Amino acid sequence: MGDEEGSLILGIETSCDETAAAVVAEGRRLRSNVVASQIDLHRQYGGVVPEVASRQHLLAIIPVVEQAMGEAGVSPGDLAGVAVTYGPGLAGSLLVGVNMAKALALAHALPLIGINHLEGHIYTNWLLDVPLEFPLLCLIVSGGHSDLVLMTGHGEYRLLGRTIDDAAGEAFDKAARLLGLGYPGGPAVQEAAQAGNPAVFTLPRAWLRGTYDFSFSGLKTAVLHAVQRQQSPGETIQTPGVRPSNLSLGAGVVTSADLAAAFQAAVVDVLVEKTKAAAVEHGVTRALLAGGVAANDLLRQEMAARLPVPVSSPPPALCTDNATGVAAAGYFRRQRGERSGWDLDVKPSLRLV
Repeated sequence: MGDEEGSLILGIETSCDETAAAVVAEGRRLRSNVVASQIDLHRQYGGVVPEVASRQHLLAIIPVVEQAMGEAGVSPGDLAGVAVTYGPGLAGSLLVGVNMAKALALAHALPLIGINHLEGHIYTNWLLDVPLEFPLLCLIVSGGHSDLVLMTGHGEYRLLGRTIDDAAGEAFDKAARLLGLGYPGGPAVQEAAQAGNPAVFTLPRAWLRGTYDFSFSGLKTAVLHAVQRQQSPGETIQTPGVRPSNLSLGAGVVTSADLAAAFQAAVVDVLVEKTKAAAVEHGVTRALLAGGVAANDLLRQEMAARLPVPVSSPPPALCTDNATGVAAAGYFRRQRGERSGWDLDVKPSLRLV
């Protein structure tokens, strides 16, 4: 174990539909990362079914934790603590992870460390081989959240802005359904947009001047209206999982790929410009991308090209829900002497700030 002795943290993540466990050393070195995905199971419903998700977590949690420990080559006695997501998320799903973490920590006399799901996303950036010096600017964009946060130290956050309606990932999912692109919406829209021309449609940007808040509900409605305008009389919006045909546009034809590209460009434009302005105002050393939408190629490219500071973007596999950042965050919280009591309960609506 060498210099890693006393630094190994097991992270557990079950906030939604991914059963995940990871082992991280010293908050920065990844020893294992195991994720059991439920995407194929929920795809038939066009979204996550909470009751189904929690049942699948029950089936997967022990094998996933055992695999993570095995791949890391560690036993419970080698660990310095167990970190677990306790919110925000689906109550039934969170309970599976929290109870598993409690059982392990209690049985092996280990510190139990409750972690905010959003903090877990942020701390995936500590697994990258880049220098991180505070203050840092964090853009957390996922299916349930779009938050712009100033980070002045480990565990020290100041909210600058957040969505006032739909989160960016939620907007991607809704746009994908309107275009018949299937689930999950983010990857589906990105794939369709690669063959499209964003200039074909002019879609609105909600700038909310004077704030760092976001709003994507109006953009989603604009996509709906665009689809309705292009459809032939009597045609209905296609269902999830079915790729739409070309949409008639007067004398010409425009593909759904063009609308997907225009939608993606509008979301990315607002996210990047708000982050750019905040980076300048607060004099940060670096911007950190986090959350499932951070896997979007256009967002990563535009952030790197347009921001005046370096940008850290975790690899796509670490953007979607996983336990690596949970373990990393747990290490730094343990370093500060923080631990949770055995009465740690799930908080489905937990906020980072």
